[in-house]
Amino acid sequence: MLTEQAKKELERQHYRVVGEHSAVKVCGWTKKMIRGEGGCYKLKFYGIMSHQCLQGTSSISCANRCTFCWRGYKAPVSKEWKWGVDDPEFIIDESVKAHHDLLVGYGGYEKLNKKIYEESKTVKHVALSLTGEPIMYPRFNELIKGFHNKGISTFVVTNGQYPEAIETLEPVTQLYISMDSPNKENMRVVDKPLFPDYWDRFLRSLDAMKQKKFRTTVRLTLIKGINMIEPESYAKLLGRADPDFIEIKAYMWVGESRERLKKENMPFYEDVHAFAQDLKAVLPEYELVTDHKPSRVVLLAKKKFKKSDGWYTWIDFEKFFTLLQEGKEIIAEEFTKRTPQQTMPKIDEATPEIEFWQED
Repeated sequence: MLTEQAKKELERQHYRVVGEHSAVKVCGWTKKMIRGEGGCYKLKFYGIMSHQCLQGTSSISCANRCTFCWRGYKAPVSKEWKWGVDDPEFIIDESVKAHHDLLVGYGGYEKLNKKIYEESKTVKHVALSLTGEPIMYPRFNELIKGFHNKGISTFVVTNGQYPEAIETLEPVTQLYISMDSPNKENMRVVDKPLFPDYWDRFLRSLDAMKQKKFRTTVRLTLIKGINMIEPESYAKLLGRADPDFIEIKAYMWVGESRERLKKENMPFYEDVHAFAQDLKAVLPEYELVTDHKPSRVVLLAKKKFKKSDGWYTWIDFEKFFTLLQEGKEIIAEEFTKRTPQQTMPKIDEATPEIEFWQED
């Protein structure tokens, strides 16, 4: 799949290529967690332990050339699978090994939280969202089951160009669809899709998401001056997908995207929050739950996740795996936990649990 030049470029950016078509890269928040500097927004929103999360993909290739992506244009793009198909168990085992290899150096960090570092050696979550389009891997359902069999929860991000893969998708812990535009023409400009019927594919993917009973999320990546428009049109699309959660997140001016966009296209947190309020005003089924200012992201959730004692957006991972093992239907509301009423996490070395505090 990769030329030697492209592979070397990925390795220079601290990726590890796995087999013929997969890759791993340690998330910056995983590193921060090990250094005792707090976890990512997925910890705050859903209870994912950032130091035990593997960031990877089962396909480096993609069917879009999104303007905001950090990938360079040397990265492979394709509408169809043209390569060999690595075994799912091979991808899992080698991805975990590569992840651990990338973290070895942190064992000597001066301010290391030893307990957290030791825990990081046990992967509990996988975010299949690193680069490319993971869901186009032909044996994706087998891969998901393989992760689950090892007690690893699954978070899958797709750009919605492979609706048939979403329609036949086995239960995952949380499914994401990226919604980068409110209309067909804007998506053509922002995502630069290869498929001529990209809009129909995207709409079909939203319809497929609506049929899923496990946890679903739509993520909006906001680019200032480009796609922060038409909240009513976004609302119509969101109604079609009917996700449990909506993440409204700023585009970050990083990687190769700096060759295609300007720094001014990166929204401030205040811009994101204001757009989230505009969306909430036209989405009566949702409320604004929380945010994560360092990531410039705001979370909206369906009101059904709000109970008398607070929000229930956190994931009960033990219950999720119990439901899987018992062969029961995976329904979002049945594996939730109460969301702590906190903001940013910190690690206390004396009592090495994850603690939180209220924001000033």
